[in-house]
Amino acid sequence: MIENHFKSAEALSLASFKEMDYLAVAQYNLPIPLMMESAGLQLANLIALSATKASAILIGVGNGNNGGGGLVAARRLAAWGFKVYLDIPVAITKDLPAAQLERALLFGAKKEVIATPDIWVDAYLGFSQRLPLSDVFLSRMQAANSVNAFKISLDIPMGISEDGTQPMFLADQVLTLAAPKQILNTLSLKTKIFIADIGIPYGVYEKFNIPMPSFFKSLNS
Repeated sequence: MIENHFKSAEALSLASFKEMDYLAVAQYNLPIPLMMESAGLQLANLIALSATKASAILIGVGNGNNGGGGLVAARRLAAWGFKVYLDIPVAITKDLPAAQLERALLFGAKKEVIATPDIWVDAYLGFSQRLPLSDVFLSRMQAANSVNAFKISLDIPMGISEDGTQPMFLADQVLTLAAPKQILNTLSLKTKIFIADIGIPYGVYEKFNIPMPSFFKSLNS
């Protein structure tokens, strides 16, 4: 995980990132569960930097891979002794996030929405989110923005749009996956953006003509 210092020209469109993700799976046999574990661990580390053992951490998840990453983070944080609560506004029916939910609950995360968390994590929707948001996700976004909590989004904030006309989760930090995204250029300069290493190899970055983030340097930062 490193902080984003890339130029806007070195960022990917969401369509290109989807192709990058597919290429890593299809040509390099990099399975989605492994990428999900990597993303979730780095999300947990980022959350922990802003938390204490007394902090109430609410992680919002949906029925997709982004939700699965949030549930990995919930499991990791619970294993480290943090107080973790889960906001699950839609049924988790897909196999992979369902398995992650079961693990998170076994590790001590609580399936409970608390009104005033210290940290609110947006892992509701990923890069395939459709706008406008459905009522259920719009209500969760509005609830999050109305409370004085530190806010972190996984990959891209819920509701973000290219033209900035849609209501969105107002994240203080964003942990985006694998590469900088063009859509994040619409965020306030106050929002800190970090990039998570999810295991995509150097050759894939070359194919998309963008520099690979120097993830290894973050070990010494």
